[in-house]
Amino acid sequence: MTDSTMKGRTLRLGTRRSKLALAQSGQVAEAVRELTGRPVELVEITTYGDTSREHLAQIGGTGVFVSALRDALLAGEIDFAVHSLKDLPTAQPENLTLAAVPVREDPRDALIARDGLTFEQLPDGARVGTGSPRRMAQLNAWARSLGRRVETVPIRGNIDTRIGYVEKGELDGVVLAAAGLTRIGRIDEATQLLSPDVVLPAPGQGALAIECAAVNAELAAQLAGLDDPGTRAAVTAERSLLAALEAGCSAPVGALADLSPSSRLRSSRGDSKADEQVVTEMHLRGVVGTTDGHALVQLSTTGHVPASLDDVSTPLNMGRELAAEMLAKGAAGLMGERAL
Repeated sequence: MTDSTMKGRTLRLGTRRSKLALAQSGQVAEAVRELTGRPVELVEITTYGDTSREHLAQIGGTGVFVSALRDALLAGEIDFAVHSLKDLPTAQPENLTLAAVPVREDPRDALIARDGLTFEQLPDGARVGTGSPRRMAQLNAWARSLGRRVETVPIRGNIDTRIGYVEKGELDGVVLAAAGLTRIGRIDEATQLLSPDVVLPAPGQGALAIECAAVNAELAAQLAGLDDPGTRAAVTAERSLLAALEAGCSAPVGALADLSPSSRLRSSRGDSKADEQVVTEMHLRGVVGTTDGHALVQLSTTGHVPASLDDVSTPLNMGRELAAEMLAKGAAGLMGERAL
């Protein structure tokens, strides 16, 4: 079907079936309706990650929530898909286009604990649920720094299921992405938002990825209207770090890039305001650790990127360079089996 014959036709948005996926896809669908003036319908697709009961670290993590959606895109069953960016493999297929990365939601992790407790208030030996080796590594290290220990318990399931472990008294707390809680209207149940100074989020956490087939250039150009250059630059740096570490999205790797306006540079072509370029400072932090928290490699770097951000080479290079420094400090030995 050509771009011209698609004009006015209802757009099919592929999404996972979970409450969170439907909530975030519904928000994107509304934005696309406003942007294109075309109706959008949600097409629910079950992925391997949704049906497998194994822990993410066992099934590899990388792509398990994505592959079925991508297959539907390439088969022409849907027009575009919405993913949680942290679920995307770092290598982008040539036949698919990452058309937009909208404004990022809060990237932090959130604790939901019994009796309104913060992490510092949890008793020694508290049972904290998470399916993430990254969270396990940093939570165990944090507890040790407080002179205590926690038992990190591997859990799977949707947000309701995970919070239910606390409500039923089976766990003292669970750690989830703040963005997911916000998108389904449950962020008020968080007893603490975890500072990135103690727990770095997953690369890309809080961001969404809107993807379509590369041959659908007209739709990709329209969807690009939802792209946020600052978010794209930040997640590009974070995912570049992850890729250079040769680690999958279930590896114990955390990363966060913060952007802040720095200065204006005047182009050598002239002195008009049109020739000015805002330069933005990017601060990139990374962590790799053993899941027991006994060994962590934590490093950071700061660089400058053009605020137009059309050129992603600077964020890419920052991620690669920080990864090289982390590998030189022994990061590879802390990740277990590295992704191939």
